Amino acid sequence: MFNNSAIFEKHYEDYLRQIMEIDVGHVKDILEIELDGNQMVVPFFDGKYSVSQKGIFDGFGQRPHYIVCVILAKYILLCPDRFHDEPEWVSFKDFKQTSHFLNVNFFSSDTERTVVKYFSGRKDALFTACEKFGGHGHEADFQYDLSMAFEALPRVSLLLLFNDMDDEFPAQCTLLFQKQSEFYLDPESLAMTGAYLAKRLQGTEI
Repeated sequence: MFNNSAIFEKHYEDYLRQIMEIDVGHVKDILEIELDGNQMVVPFFDGKYSVSQKGIFDGFGQRPHYIVCVILAKYILLCPDRFHDEPEWVSFKDFKQTSHFLNVNFFSSDTERTVVKYFSGRKDALFTACEKFGGHGHEADFQYDLSMAFEALPRVSLLLLFNDMDDEFPAQCTLLFQKQSEFYLDPESLAMTGAYLAKRLQGTEI
């Protein structure tokens, strides 16, 4: 439904016009992505997508959901002038640009609370879903029942921390990003990336 919406189609075409004007070589070097002819090949979670002025396509040659198109387009268009390496984990609200971003509460509701609601009392099911979607166990100084890391995009990794419910406390989920992520995506796209992960862990195809 979203892919056929007139306003989304307009934005999609605008992204393609902007992509036509970028320096593909610069983007390739900074993001360390592959090129297939004139197409940039961008890994996004468990899939690979081609991005060029001709369109954004998944591995089957189909246009993905609009949310995926936005994230990939913004990732390419916001490519910084230089490489940033700040791998420490931070929360969404800790990014500098989110101080003026109104959807901090939306991020918590649409991402962290979604995971809690769906997986409370089902820690093993969450672990299986994370592994299926490309997540891997992460050793960290965090006291959580489950700690799983995901590479959403080159330079943009996420860390999902989950404590299951017990006799005293409800389940709790925290999603962290590497600090460098704010140099590669804007706050809205980062929020959408977290929400996309939550939906896919539920088994929802979007």
